Amino acid sequence: MAPEAPPKGTPLEVLLAFLKLGLTSFGGPVAHLGYFRSEFVLRRKWLDDNSYSDLVALCQFLPGPASSQVGMVLGLGRAGWLGALAAWIGFTLPSAIALILFAFGVTTCTGLAQSGVVHGLKVMAVAVVAQAVWGMSKTLCPDRLRGGIAICAALLVLTLSSVFSSIVALVLGGLVGWRLLRLEHLSILEHRDYGVSRITGAVLLSLFCLLLLGLPILATFSDSKTISAISHFYQTGALVFGGGHVVLPLLQANVVPNAWISNDTFLAGYGAAQAVPGPLFTFAAFLGAAMASPFGGWVGGITLLLAIFLPSFLLVAGVLPYWESVRQRSGIQRAIGGINAAVVGVLGAALYDPTWMSAIRSKADFCLALGAFGALVIGKVSPVVVVVFSAIAGMLLGA
Repeated sequence: MAPEAPPKGTPLEVLLAFLKLGLTSFGGPVAHLGYFRSEFVLRRKWLDDNSYSDLVALCQFLPGPASSQVGMVLGLGRAGWLGALAAWIGFTLPSAIALILFAFGVTTCTGLAQSGVVHGLKVMAVAVVAQAVWGMSKTLCPDRLRGGIAICAALLVLTLSSVFSSIVALVLGGLVGWRLLRLEHLSILEHRDYGVSRITGAVLLSLFCLLLLGLPILATFSDSKTISAISHFYQTGALVFGGGHVVLPLLQANVVPNAWISNDTFLAGYGAAQAVPGPLFTFAAFLGAAMASPFGGWVGGITLLLAIFLPSFLLVAGVLPYWESVRQRSGIQRAIGGINAAVVGVLGAALYDPTWMSAIRSKADFCLALGAFGALVIGKVSPVVVVVFSAIAGMLLGA
C-alpha cells in the first residue's frame, strides 16, 4: 500500500510563508538555503532533509539563483504552479519594491549597507548557515566515506576560490559516491513528485532555449532598446553560475557601456542591494527603474525583474521530471549520496567565506553569532525572533 501523500497547501499559505522569508532573509544565497531548511524542513515539515538536499544539489548544478530556484520548486511541490508563483512573489517582492523605491531617489538609505543593523543581520546569517551545516551533516554524512567527501569538498572550494569550484566539488562527490558508496535501493514511493510531466518539462526546456537564442536575434533585427535590454537580462539570468554576486559584473558590462545607467548610479544601487533581504537578482529591478532609456519607473523595474528570473524558472521546472526519473536508478542514488555529502562541504566552505569573513570582525560579533546559533539549535527559537534580536544587537554594537 502506498504511503499517504503529504498534505497539500494553498497558494496563499505559500505566499505568506515566503513573504516572511522575503522580509527577513539576509545574508545571501547560502544563508537563504539555511532559512529555507529551518522553515520548510524543520518547522513546517513540507519535505525531509534528503529531499531538500537533493533539490539543493540540482539547483546548484543549474545556472541562475539557486536559492530562488529552490523556493520556486518548494512552492510548486506544495501548491502547484500557482504555489511556485506565490513562492517567487513572496520571496522576491520585498527587496524588489525596496530597490525600485531607492531608484526613485530614496537617498536616506544610502548608508544602510554600512549600518549596525545590517551588520547584525550579517552576523545572524553566520548562525543560520552554521545551523544548516550542523543539521545536514548529521543526516547526510552518517559514515566515514561521506564525512570525508564533505571535508574534501570544503577544502576544494576554499582552495580553488572560483565560481565553478562548488560545481567541481559536487561532480567529484557524485563520482566518489557512485564508485564507492553502498546504499540500499530506495523505492519509487520515497521519491518526491512535484507534479511536472515529462511533456511539460520538454515544453518548458524548449521555451527556455527558444528565448535564449531568439531574443538576441530579435533584438538585432528590430533595433529596439527595449528588446535589447530584455535580451541582455534574460541571457544573464540563463547563463550565470555562482549566485547573485557573480551576476553584478555581467549586468554592469551590459548597462553601463550602453549608457542605460551611469556607473555611479550602478554602484549606489549595488550598495543598496546589500542592505535588503531576499535574492540579489532583484538588483535588476533597481536597474530597470533607474534607467532613463529604454525603461524607467515601475514598468522598467518589474519588466527586467521578470526577464532575469524567467530562465531560472523555465530551466528548473523543465529539468524536474527528468531528474526525478533518472535519480531512481541505483547508480544515480549512490552518486546522489556523494553529491549530498559534497553539498554539506560546500555549505561548510561558504560558512567561512563569504559568510564568516564578511560578518565576524570582533569578539562581540562572535558572541552574537554564537548566541544566535544557540537560540536556533538548542533553544528552537523562531528565526524571525533571532533576526530581530540580531538587528537590535548589531545596532547597539555599532553605536
